[in-house]
Amino acid sequence: MLCDGEVGAVLSIEASRLARNGRDWHTLLEFCSVVGALLIDADGIYDSAQMNDRLLLGMKGTISEMELASFRQRAQEAMKQKAKRGELFMRVPIGYVRTFDDRIEKDPDERVRTVIDLVFAKFAEFGSARRVFFWLGEQGIDMPAVASADSSERVVWKAPRYHSLLSLLQNPVYAGVYAYGRSKTSVRIEHGRKRVVRTRHRMADDWAVMLPEHHEGYIDWDAYRGNQELMAHNTNGRGGAVRGSIKSGSALLTGLLRCGHCGAKLCVAYPGATNIRYQCTTRILSRGHACCVMFGGLGADRLVAEQVLRCLEPLGLEAAMQAIENLQGAEHERVMQKRLALQRARYEVSRAQRQYDAVDPANRLVAGSLEKRWNDALAVQSRLEEEVADLMRQRPDALSEETKQTILALAEDLPRLWDHPETSYEVKKRILRTMLQEIVVTSEGDSVRFIVH
Repeated sequence: MLCDGEVGAVLSIEASRLARNGRDWHTLLEFCSVVGALLIDADGIYDSAQMNDRLLLGMKGTISEMELASFRQRAQEAMKQKAKRGELFMRVPIGYVRTFDDRIEKDPDERVRTVIDLVFAKFAEFGSARRVFFWLGEQGIDMPAVASADSSERVVWKAPRYHSLLSLLQNPVYAGVYAYGRSKTSVRIEHGRKRVVRTRHRMADDWAVMLPEHHEGYIDWDAYRGNQELMAHNTNGRGGAVRGSIKSGSALLTGLLRCGHCGAKLCVAYPGATNIRYQCTTRILSRGHACCVMFGGLGADRLVAEQVLRCLEPLGLEAAMQAIENLQGAEHERVMQKRLALQRARYEVSRAQRQYDAVDPANRLVAGSLEKRWNDALAVQSRLEEEVADLMRQRPDALSEETKQTILALAEDLPRLWDHPETSYEVKKRILRTMLQEIVVTSEGDSVRFIVH
């Protein structure tokens, strides 16, 4: 409108309201001088076509820009100082509540705490965030989420979402650590335009503030670091830099082998129904080069497994006792989650009933709405009662003494357990990855040399 000549004057209380930087301000002055528009503030009337007025307006714009920069800098420094004290929270993660003195503590709701403990326990069991996500969906276990209504917040229960679950596993606050500056914002010029780039998932050493043991955590710091390393190795998009996730196939050393000649990660091939071959990827990427190393996989898998079982033999009895506990409590987690949900549903029914009893029955506009709310709560309670009853009927019987003795006997003969038909390749791969970091393979004549880390 200014450039079209429809505006004769621009009124301003302060220059910073018209422009956030000097470039925008001087562009405005240039347009006003071209079309003959005036600039008016509380101190006077200015014509930017006049040199004296143009000089004065330029100084006012510079002062306004300096004031804005000063306010921004002081606000950011105040935030940093509060973060260094561990008191700055943009939002409190689920599972924690804010205290009156700007601290956080575990949520007093037992259902919320229990399901978060369950997520971390299942990740330690499965070793994959994706598998935990599918397991929660299969078992019908909901996850808590924060819903904002006006100025208040409340916890609602929803079906698990993968990215929310991944964020929960990656957040260091659940390890009792206060962290600030986990992401970094940088500005650069691309194609002649300013672009703001936000870098996520910085290394812990690069965080602006890190306060260990700041509050009570759901896991310890070592477990958190182990989880991050495992999730990083599960990221297949990083190529040869990581081991990759566990995939189907009978090759046990997939992702663990690295060529000692060129540094590439070895890939696996299945030339026959029962054959396995490991080979360097150099030949695949460039047919003109000879393969650095290539060997049969059956013998390699067997030799590495023997070394691992020899190291695990002293831990066999402890693992057997843990297996017995896991078998006995396999269904307990599901039942406990449903019972906590049922307890919450009964509270909602009681609350809806009290609200309905407190209203005048003649006021049907209110009573009808409360009656519907009460009926909905009763329907949820009835559904959860049926689910708990079904779980109790499906609950397996206690382990017999004969089964316990069989498990303890297997602990003394790990090779037989390893070669048992019921032992899946996936379990074997997880055991190997727990024990082994990497295997460097070099070819020496007709033999192959393994360096096992």
